Amino acid sequence: MTISIDLIKELRESTGAGVLACREALEESDGNLEKAVAFLHERGLVAAAKKADRETHDGVLDLYNHGDGRVGVIVEVNCETDFVARTEEFKHFAHEMALQIAANSPRWIRAEDIPQEVIEEERQNTRAWALESGKPENVIDRIVEGQLEKFFNDSCLLRQIYIRDDSKTVDELLKEMIVATGENITIRRFVRWTVGEELE
Repeated sequence: MTISIDLIKELRESTGAGVLACREALEESDGNLEKAVAFLHERGLVAAAKKADRETHDGVLDLYNHGDGRVGVIVEVNCETDFVARTEEFKHFAHEMALQIAANSPRWIRAEDIPQEVIEEERQNTRAWALESGKPENVIDRIVEGQLEKFFNDSCLLRQIYIRDDSKTVDELLKEMIVATGENITIRRFVRWTVGEELE
């Protein structure tokens, strides 16, 4: 089938993908826009995964303060080259991560970063709560695992829902950036402070 320029333009505007990628996606999906978006998304995840082992030594720090200086965030986002680090898109992404951290207070970047003793404590607390609530023994394990998933989703930056678009996670947004820049991108570290909070 012949793919119209207008259709390619529409897909390009909605996804930010290149013209050739849009044409290929539309050809693969017989001109169906929804299927073409899914095709590009799938391909993007594969492309992002292939770049995951590449070193990221460049990047930026983004500093953000919120509520007249009541909350402050510093986040370091890394990429492979100075060229990408200087682009407005990359700086914007780093700033979005600072906003995300300020708004949603993650404690870690990914679930693998959580100390095992913290996970175990969360598991034991949920089990104790479920037993005290009189939940049947045969569903307690499922309740504990469900609560742990919720804990990971709330506490880990990459698993949080993106504050500007609740249809995607921060991890999905990161993968979109990797595809858009053609480089591996990592969120290396962050610190979030609130005025008057207890020091650890």
